[in-house]
Amino acid sequence: MNEELLYQVLLAPYVSEKSTRVAEKHRQFVFRVHRDATKPLIKQAVEKMFDVKVEEVKVLNIKGKYKMFGRRIGRRPNSRKAYVRLKPGHDIDFLTTSS
Repeated sequence: MNEELLYQVLLAPYVSEKSTRVAEKHRQFVFRVHRDATKPLIKQAVEKMFDVKVEEVKVLNIKGKYKMFGRRIGRRPNSRKAYVRLKPGHDIDFLTTSS
């Protein structure tokens, strides 16, 4: 697979109370991913960037919200999240990992 494409799949780690709780309890990490990313691409990207083994990938599409911009109604863009579960014995530490 083209390495350049793999580096464009993962946009950022998604940090929230829920994602922190899920990471501690189930070895799952949450990432914002490109809207066209597929599960196999996400799996390859995580394994390549963080040198871990992925057990499962779940993908969630998020519809953009409607917001008021002055008197006009605007819409935020759609986005996509991926819940990535790692195999036992593997972990991602975002503080020491550099890409």
